Amino acid sequence: MFNPNKYLDRAGKGFNIIACAAVIIMMLLSAGDVLLRLIGKPIPGAYEMVGFLGTLVVSFALGYTTLEKGHIAVELLFKRLPQRLQLVLQAFTDLICFLFFSLLAYQAFVYALDIRQSGEVSATLQMPLYPFIVGMAFGFTLLGIILAADFFKSLQRAFSR
Repeated sequence: MFNPNKYLDRAGKGFNIIACAAVIIMMLLSAGDVLLRLIGKPIPGAYEMVGFLGTLVVSFALGYTTLEKGHIAVELLFKRLPQRLQLVLQAFTDLICFLFFSLLAYQAFVYALDIRQSGEVSATLQMPLYPFIVGMAFGFTLLGIILAADFFKSLQRAFSR
Protein backbone atom coordinates (compact mmCIF):
# COMPACT_ATOMS: atom_id res chain seq x y z
CA MET A 1 0.00 0.00 0.00
CA PHE A 2 1.22 3.49 -0.89
CA ASN A 3 2.17 5.46 2.21
CA PRO A 4 2.98 9.11 1.41
CA ASN A 5 4.08 9.76 5.01
CA LYS A 6 7.03 7.38 4.55
CA TYR A 7 8.21 9.34 1.51
CA LEU A 8 7.64 12.70 3.18
CA ASP A 9 9.65 11.52 6.19
CA ARG A 10 12.51 10.41 3.93
CA ALA A 11 12.46 13.65 1.95
CA GLY A 12 12.33 15.73 5.13
CA LYS A 13 15.25 13.83 6.64
CA GLY A 14 17.22 14.08 3.39
CA PHE A 15 16.70 17.81 3.15
CA ASN A 16 17.61 18.15 6.83
CA ILE A 17 20.88 16.26 6.27
CA ILE A 18 21.74 18.74 3.51
CA ALA A 19 20.87 21.61 5.88
CA CYS A 20 23.12 20.10 8.57
CA ALA A 21 25.96 19.71 6.08
CA ALA A 22 25.51 23.35 5.04
CA VAL A 23 25.77 24.43 8.70
CA ILE A 24 29.02 22.49 9.07
CA ILE A 25 30.42 24.02 5.88
CA MET A 26 29.38 27.49 7.10
CA MET A 27 31.14 26.88 10.41
CA LEU A 28 34.35 25.61 8.75
CA LEU A 29 34.31 28.42 6.20
CA SER A 30 33.81 31.09 8.87
CA ALA A 31 36.45 29.63 11.19
CA GLY A 32 38.89 29.23 8.31
CA ASP A 33 38.30 32.79 7.18
CA VAL A 34 38.89 34.15 10.70
CA LEU A 35 42.09 32.13 11.12
CA LEU A 36 43.41 33.09 7.68
CA ARG A 37 42.64 36.76 8.38
CA LEU A 38 45.12 36.57 11.24
CA ILE A 39 47.88 35.99 8.71
CA GLY A 40 46.43 38.47 6.22
CA LYS A 41 44.97 35.95 3.75
CA PRO A 42 41.17 35.94 4.13
CA ILE A 43 39.05 33.58 2.03
CA PRO A 44 37.63 35.61 -0.86
CA GLY A 45 33.83 35.45 -0.94
CA ALA A 46 33.50 33.74 2.44
CA TYR A 47 30.80 36.21 3.49
CA GLU A 48 28.85 35.54 0.28
CA MET A 49 29.11 31.77 0.65
CA VAL A 50 27.95 31.87 4.27
CA GLY A 51 24.92 33.88 3.15
CA PHE A 52 24.12 31.47 0.31
CA LEU A 53 24.48 28.45 2.57
CA GLY A 54 22.30 30.16 5.18
CA THR A 55 19.42 30.30 2.72
CA LEU A 56 19.71 26.55 2.20
CA VAL A 57 19.97 25.84 5.92
CA VAL A 58 16.74 27.66 6.69
CA SER A 59 14.67 26.52 3.72
CA PHE A 60 15.84 22.89 3.85
CA ALA A 61 15.32 22.52 7.61
CA LEU A 62 11.71 23.80 7.56
CA GLY A 63 10.17 20.57 6.28
CA TYR A 64 11.87 18.33 8.84
CA THR A 65 11.05 20.76 11.63
CA THR A 66 7.40 20.65 10.59
CA LEU A 67 7.43 16.83 10.46
CA GLU A 68 8.86 16.74 13.98
CA LYS A 69 6.41 19.43 15.20
CA GLY A 70 9.46 21.38 16.31
CA HIS A 71 8.00 24.85 15.78
CA ILE A 72 7.18 27.05 18.72
CA ALA A 73 3.47 26.93 19.47
CA VAL A 74 1.50 28.95 21.99
CA GLU A 75 -1.17 26.59 23.22
CA LEU A 76 -2.40 28.34 26.34
CA LEU A 77 -5.85 29.13 24.91
CA PHE A 78 -5.83 26.47 22.22
CA LYS A 79 -5.73 23.52 24.64
CA ARG A 80 -8.86 24.79 26.43
CA LEU A 81 -10.98 24.42 23.29
CA PRO A 82 -12.96 21.25 22.49
CA GLN A 83 -10.89 18.56 20.73
CA ARG A 84 -12.84 18.75 17.46
CA LEU A 85 -12.50 22.56 17.31
CA GLN A 86 -8.76 22.22 17.95
CA LEU A 87 -8.47 19.83 15.00
CA VAL A 88 -10.55 22.08 12.73
CA LEU A 89 -8.43 25.11 13.68
CA GLN A 90 -5.27 23.06 13.12
CA ALA A 91 -6.53 22.05 9.68
CA PHE A 92 -7.34 25.68 8.87
CA THR A 93 -3.87 26.77 10.00
CA ASP A 94 -2.25 24.01 7.94
CA LEU A 95 -4.28 25.09 4.90
CA ILE A 96 -3.28 28.76 5.26
CA CYS A 97 0.38 27.80 5.74
CA PHE A 98 0.21 25.41 2.76
CA LEU A 99 -1.17 28.19 0.56
CA PHE A 100 1.45 30.68 1.81
CA PHE A 101 4.45 28.39 1.30
CA SER A 102 3.15 27.13 -2.04
CA LEU A 103 2.92 30.73 -3.23
CA LEU A 104 6.38 31.41 -1.80
CA ALA A 105 7.80 28.35 -3.63
CA TYR A 106 6.16 29.38 -6.89
CA GLN A 107 7.46 32.95 -6.62
CA ALA A 108 10.95 31.67 -5.75
CA PHE A 109 10.96 29.50 -8.89
CA VAL A 110 9.78 32.46 -11.01
CA TYR A 111 12.42 34.71 -9.43
CA ALA A 112 15.14 32.09 -10.00
CA LEU A 113 14.20 31.89 -13.69
CA ASP A 114 14.32 35.69 -13.96
CA ILE A 115 17.71 35.83 -12.24
CA ARG A 116 19.03 33.03 -14.46
CA GLN A 117 17.80 34.76 -17.59
CA SER A 118 19.37 38.06 -16.57
CA GLY A 119 22.67 36.33 -15.78
CA GLU A 120 22.96 37.93 -12.35
CA VAL A 121 25.95 36.76 -10.31
CA SER A 122 27.36 37.44 -6.87
CA ALA A 123 29.63 40.44 -6.39
CA THR A 124 32.83 38.78 -5.21
CA LEU A 125 32.80 35.21 -6.53
CA GLN A 126 30.84 35.95 -9.71
CA MET A 127 28.76 32.90 -8.84
CA PRO A 128 25.26 32.48 -10.33
CA LEU A 129 22.56 33.27 -7.77
CA TYR A 130 19.71 31.25 -9.21
CA PRO A 131 20.77 27.77 -7.92
CA PHE A 132 20.41 28.96 -4.33
CA ILE A 133 17.00 30.47 -5.06
CA VAL A 134 15.93 27.19 -6.70
CA GLY A 135 17.15 25.40 -3.56
CA MET A 136 14.96 27.66 -1.46
CA ALA A 137 12.02 26.95 -3.76
CA PHE A 138 12.52 23.19 -3.35
CA GLY A 139 12.64 23.57 0.44
CA PHE A 140 9.42 25.58 0.39
CA THR A 141 7.81 23.07 -1.97
CA LEU A 142 8.58 20.19 0.38
CA LEU A 143 7.21 22.20 3.29
CA GLY A 144 4.03 22.92 1.32
CA ILE A 145 3.52 19.22 0.57
CA ILE A 146 4.04 18.33 4.24
CA LEU A 147 1.55 21.02 5.29
CA ALA A 148 -1.00 19.73 2.76
CA ALA A 149 -0.61 16.21 4.20
CA ASP A 150 -1.03 17.63 7.73
CA PHE A 151 -4.16 19.49 6.58
CA PHE A 152 -5.78 16.29 5.33
CA LYS A 153 -4.74 14.37 8.46
CA SER A 154 -6.25 17.04 10.70
CA LEU A 155 -9.48 17.12 8.68
CA GLN A 156 -9.71 13.34 8.79
CA ARG A 157 -9.22 13.29 12.56
CA ALA A 158 -11.69 16.15 13.09
CA PHE A 159 -14.53 14.52 11.17
CA SER A 160 -13.91 10.81 11.78
CA ARG A 161 -15.43 10.75 15.25
